[in-house]
Amino acid sequence: MAAPVTAAGFLGALRAEGLVVVEVGAWQTHNREGHGPWGPVHGVMIHHTVTQGTQYAVDLCRDGHSELPGPLCHGVIAKNGVVYLVGYGRANHAGLGDPDVLSAVIAERALPVDDEATVDGNRAFYGFECENLGDGVDPWPAVQLEAIERASAALCRVHGWGAGSVLGHLEWQPGKPDPRGFTMASMRARVAGRLQLPVLPPPPRPTRPVVDLSELIRAAKTDPGREGTPVSYAGVRVLEVALVDEGLLQKRFLDGHYGWSTRSAYSAWQESLGYWGRRPGEPADGVPGAFTLGVLARKHGFDVVG
Repeated sequence: MAAPVTAAGFLGALRAEGLVVVEVGAWQTHNREGHGPWGPVHGVMIHHTVTQGTQYAVDLCRDGHSELPGPLCHGVIAKNGVVYLVGYGRANHAGLGDPDVLSAVIAERALPVDDEATVDGNRAFYGFECENLGDGVDPWPAVQLEAIERASAALCRVHGWGAGSVLGHLEWQPGKPDPRGFTMASMRARVAGRLQLPVLPPPPRPTRPVVDLSELIRAAKTDPGREGTPVSYAGVRVLEVALVDEGLLQKRFLDGHYGWSTRSAYSAWQESLGYWGRRPGEPADGVPGAFTLGVLARKHGFDVVG
């Protein structure tokens, strides 16, 4: 039995485990308060989203839908391994489940078959929704599986739990299939191995470059083919280094001009996060926005202003 950690402690544990974490809105206070208790907590539950596109999954898990209000979890683990925090506190993710399974999780022993749905799981488990169609065909990238492992281990460390405190939704509630595409036994083995590793303090942070979003947008919207001399801005070089590291841009253009190669590379980055053009089949526009640039900044160590 354990009291939930604070929202700050939750965020700190994930980052200490080496995860890239994106905070979505006022996630710290977005919850189902007033619709049942939150805690004591006993474990970490893993789900799949049955969705395609990171942004759609994040929005759905934050807001919910007409039949099930959000948040639908605490964090969304994207295919690229980034964890998006969408809520904290009681969340609509676990539902009712088997009391014998709960007892086994608390004791960290082998889980029995779930054949009842009588115990409130929303009060008892942290929940992560993982971006996947859940059809058994959609792949689970190695970086995403590692992020699930790290997120689970992070909370186990905070509470002094072992890997037996990690379970899948399919092990909790009869009829649930998630997560599908890997076994929870294999994930628990991964978590157990990670818990044997020490958490090392992060190295001192060097001075981080700063990129002005408004200047980037101005540079991106200037078309050299029509406007004459393109806008030159040093922050474009910082952006291009990150896009090279992502494998989306073949080389760095050091003149600070936001040319078509950079715009095409940024368009591919937007699409990797679930952003597309306004019409079906239309590519993303390649003009930086606060959300997509923020994710890139957190992954590649620069700050954003403007």
